[in-house]
Amino acid sequence: MLTFKLAFRNLFRNTRRTVLTVILIGFSLAALIFTDAVVIGMTNVITDSVTTTLNGEAQVHRRGFLESLDTDLVLDASESIEAILERDPSVSAHAPRILSGGMISSTYNVTSGLIYGVNADKEVKVSKINEAIVEGYYLTGAPAEILIGKSMARLLEVELGDRIVLTLAEANSGELTQALFRVSGLLEFGMRELDDNFVFINLDKGREMLGLESESHQIIIRFNNPDDAIDKNLPLYRTLNTQDVEALSWLEANTEIASILGMSGYSSFIVGAILFLLATLGVINSMFMSIYERIYEIGVIKALGTKPMQLVLLVVTEAGMIALLSCVFGMMLGGALGLWFADHGIPMGEMEMSGISLDNTIKTVLVPAQFINFPVYVVVLTVCAALYPARFASRITPATALQRSL
Repeated sequence: MLTFKLAFRNLFRNTRRTVLTVILIGFSLAALIFTDAVVIGMTNVITDSVTTTLNGEAQVHRRGFLESLDTDLVLDASESIEAILERDPSVSAHAPRILSGGMISSTYNVTSGLIYGVNADKEVKVSKINEAIVEGYYLTGAPAEILIGKSMARLLEVELGDRIVLTLAEANSGELTQALFRVSGLLEFGMRELDDNFVFINLDKGREMLGLESESHQIIIRFNNPDDAIDKNLPLYRTLNTQDVEALSWLEANTEIASILGMSGYSSFIVGAILFLLATLGVINSMFMSIYERIYEIGVIKALGTKPMQLVLLVVTEAGMIALLSCVFGMMLGGALGLWFADHGIPMGEMEMSGISLDNTIKTVLVPAQFINFPVYVVVLTVCAALYPARFASRITPATALQRSL
C-alpha cells in the first residue's frame, strides 16, 4: 500500500505533465480504436458491394468459365447441382444464370454488353437487381422483358416500352440469333460497369436464344451464415468441386478484392505501432523527468536502505497508473467517436476499387475486442516503457544523488 500511495502522490507532483502524458497515450488508444472500427466498416462495405450486388457469396461454374466467359462452358448437370443446394442446410438461397456477350441495338444506336439470363423469383434472394430498378418494374417471367442500365438507355436513346434487339451467338454452334425485347425497367446500380454494359432478361428466354435446355453457366449461392462462404473446408465445396466443375467463394472469385482486404487487416497494426511508439517515447520522457525531479529524494531513501527492486516497483506502479488513466480516457474518446460515426457514417463519395464501385457511407463498427485487447496492449507497453527509467532510478548511487540540492 505504501508503494501505491507514493506512486499516486508522485503522479500529481507535476499535474500538468501527468495530464499531458495521459492525453498523449489516451489519444493513441482512441485513434487505434477508431481506426480499427473504420477498417471493419470499410471491410463490411466492400464485402456487401461484392456479395450482395451481383456476384453472390459463392458461385458454381465450369472450370475456365470465369476467365473466358465462353458460352460453350455450360453446367450440364445444372439441375442436379441445384438439387444438392436445395438439400444442403447451410445454403439459404441459390439462383441459376446464363451469361453471354452480345450486341444490344435500338432504332437509334448500338452497343455491346453482357447479357444475363436470370430466374426472376430466385434472383431476388441472391442479388440486388430488383432493388436497383429506378423506373419501370422487375422481371415477371414474360419472354420479351429486358432490364438495362439507365446510362445504357441514354446511349441507345430508349425509354420504357421501347424496343431492343439482342444479337447472340448460340452455344456450341456459334450461329447468330436475334430476339426482340421491350424495355421493362431501367437500372441504376451506382457502378459504372454494371450500368453501362449489363442487361438482364428472363432465364428461359436466354436459354432459348443460346440453344440450351436446362443447362446454366453459373449458379449463385447465398448462405445462412455468411462466414461459411469463405470456409474452404465446407463440405458443400468438396461435394461440388469436380474435375470439370468448380465452386468458388466470393473471395476466391475476386482475388484482387481478397488481396485488398488482406492488406487492410494490417492497417490497424501499422497505425497502432506508430502511435504507441510515439506514446512510449512520451512515457519514457515523462518518467525520466519525474525521476530527475526526485533524484535527491531517491538518494535519501536509498541511503536509508531502500532496495533497487522497490524503486523499480515504484516507477512501474506510477507507469501502470498512468496507463490505467489513459485507458479510461482513450476508451471513452474512442467509443464516443465510434458511436458517432456508426450513426452518421463517413461519406466517401464514389470510389472504384478493382472494378467494384464503392459509393456507400462507411459506418464504423465497434466490437468488444477493441475495448479489451487494445487497452491491455496499452498497459503492457506503458509498463514495459517504464522499465528503462525504472532501471536507471534503481542504479542511482546515494553519494551522487545527495550532492543535488533540493
